[in-house]
Amino acid sequence: MIQSPKANPSNSDRAQTCLLAAIDIGTNSIHMVVVEIDKTLPAFTILARQKDTVRLGEQEPKSGKLTEEAIERAISSLQRCKDLATSMNVDYIVATATSATREASNGQIFIQRVKDEVGIFVNLISGYEEARRIYLGVLSGMDFQDKPHVIIDIGGGSTEIILADAQEPRFLSSTKVGAVRLTEELITTDPISDSEFAYLRAYVRGMLERPIDELRHKLKENEEPKLIGTSGTIETLATIHAVETLGEVPNPLQGYQMSRQEVKALVKRFAAMTYQERLAVPGMSDKRAEIIVAGGTVLMEAMSILSLDNITLCERALREGMIVDWMLTHGLIEDRLKYQSQVRQRSVKKIARKYQVDLEYTERVAEFAWSLFEQLKGILHDWGMEQWELLWSASILHNCGLYVSHSAHHKHSYYLIRNAELLGFTEVELETIANIARYHRKSTPKKKHEPYNKLPEIYRKMVRQLSAILRLAVALDRRQIGAIKTIECKYDAEYKKLHLHLFPTNPKDDCSLELWSLDYNKEVFEQEFVVKFVVTLATSSGSFN
Repeated sequence: MIQSPKANPSNSDRAQTCLLAAIDIGTNSIHMVVVEIDKTLPAFTILARQKDTVRLGEQEPKSGKLTEEAIERAISSLQRCKDLATSMNVDYIVATATSATREASNGQIFIQRVKDEVGIFVNLISGYEEARRIYLGVLSGMDFQDKPHVIIDIGGGSTEIILADAQEPRFLSSTKVGAVRLTEELITTDPISDSEFAYLRAYVRGMLERPIDELRHKLKENEEPKLIGTSGTIETLATIHAVETLGEVPNPLQGYQMSRQEVKALVKRFAAMTYQERLAVPGMSDKRAEIIVAGGTVLMEAMSILSLDNITLCERALREGMIVDWMLTHGLIEDRLKYQSQVRQRSVKKIARKYQVDLEYTERVAEFAWSLFEQLKGILHDWGMEQWELLWSASILHNCGLYVSHSAHHKHSYYLIRNAELLGFTEVELETIANIARYHRKSTPKKKHEPYNKLPEIYRKMVRQLSAILRLAVALDRRQIGAIKTIECKYDAEYKKLHLHLFPTNPKDDCSLELWSLDYNKEVFEQEFVVKFVVTLATSSGSFN
């Protein structure tokens, strides 16, 4: 259902506002929400919604690929989303894909087709990042009142379960039990047979027990969390429950509550019905009727394992979380959500500590990287703060591979970063960080290196240039003692020479090892930026050698 868009604001209003379209490409459906962001508050108002059930998660059984039919449905839906966004003169479009695209062997091909055919760049995110953004969406629409909350989001391909308070998410999980996935893999009868229903319940319970057990360990003594439910399955159950108990559906449905026994009764009732009988239930859509038994079973079993007797609906979830995350990364939030704006930095340092990185050393490397990055901006490169965050992250983590082995530790660094639970980054950003760290020494990026070659061209350029800067930053602290205090870059455009002046911490230190390391690593930088690199060291008298 598309809501009527608000009249376009005047030019003076637009100076204080912007329009953002957020698109969630899920396993079952594609959702878009268009919001007006008030930069002065900051807050956002929903202007329009668009939803299409495309069943992107319908994969070829043997290959695990997204089917051509599903891809075509998704691309048509995304084109309609873009047309609506364009008609409303949105300033920005952000799109995120989750489990169906993440798991499909041709997921990247689908993303490239969307870019080529629709003109939308799709960010692929991990299950943990999906859970974090769901948390942000819920937090933006509910007052947690300093109490812990368990959030459950049942999607088509996965279920996210989160333990959080108003300050931060304490536990994030993403489990491969979703309404579409379970229906396709475990349900063959209509109505579902007793044996299939029993197996479905046991399977779901087995999959959810471990993450919920981990969640329990994050609760403090005597804490009693409140359960929040989001997304299609839970909204449908709440809608049907409201129709049957109140005679109408509250508008908004936000805050609607159901008991565990009421959920269980609904699910068992639907399990005894045929598809056509479920379809006749007021409040049930045709597409939801196909998957409500599986989705409802996930909720029923999760509430049972959690031993929570009531669930409260929140209408905000991943899409709204994408909006909040965009506002955070663009510096628009300074209120109670401000803590979340530091999620990338905290996550990077958490991983650094996990792999026993010498943070005092890597923070010096990051400072050198920043100095080079900032002084050369607009001269040798045009990257901005978003790219700097990726370089900073790689600078902090470039040596984490030493945790595995000194030999080829740059390759180990790539693997550890790529598989770490770094929050706040998309999959392509994680791949970029890992590649920048991987190329801080030894080989330069090459087409035969598959992880590098799979990146979009703009990100390959990013890897080449930012890893070249990181090589120099690492060389500047070769002895890892802070021998160089500051650096100064002077570019001679006529002769394409970059003069790097070094100021030692100790004027009597000849910094011979740092000078040697810079000379050894400068060739990569020279080739990438097409410059001649000249290094000089300030003497005790202030002159340069």
